[in-house]
Amino acid sequence: MNNFFRGIIAAYGAKKLGGGCFSTVIIFILIWVALGKCNQQSRAQTLPMPVKTVVCK
Repeated sequence: MNNFFRGIIAAYGAKKLGGGCFSTVIIFILIWVALGKCNQQSRAQTLPMPVKTVVCK
C-alpha cells in the first residue's frame, strides 16, 4: 500500500477513534503499523523452493 494512502487511512481512523491528543497519536501508530503488515508477503512466498539432490552410484 502506498505510504500516502496508508497515512490518510490511519489519520482518519485515529481521528474517529481517538479521544485526546496522546490516544490519537497512539491509535495512528497502531493503524499505520497494521496497514504496513497487511502489505507484506507471507514468508512462505519469499523462501526459495528446496532443491532435491540425487546421488548417482
